[in-house]
Amino acid sequence: MPVCNVSLQVIPLADQQEVYPIVDRVIDLIAASGVKYTVGPMETTMEGDLKELLNIVRNAQAICTTAGAERVLSVVKIDYSTKGVTNDEKVGKYKT
Repeated sequence: MPVCNVSLQVIPLADQQEVYPIVDRVIDLIAASGVKYTVGPMETTMEGDLKELLNIVRNAQAICTTAGAERVLSVVKIDYSTKGVTNDEKVGKYKT
């Protein structure tokens, strides 16, 4: 399967002081997975096999609820091409 991009934004419904620590746990999950990723101010974009990335998305929900969120709102964006698509081809020219 070609490389694709999946962006994930999690919004844990938890006490205000717990929101960022819960999001940090999701980012830790993504980092531990070994996939290439970029953290942005509103979402994290991952690069890799679609099945693997969707598994990370699924696990992120459990991370949030295990950390104390009663509910999790998630926004998932997928950029998939039969030829593959990378983060660098989209934003590489903007990196300094």
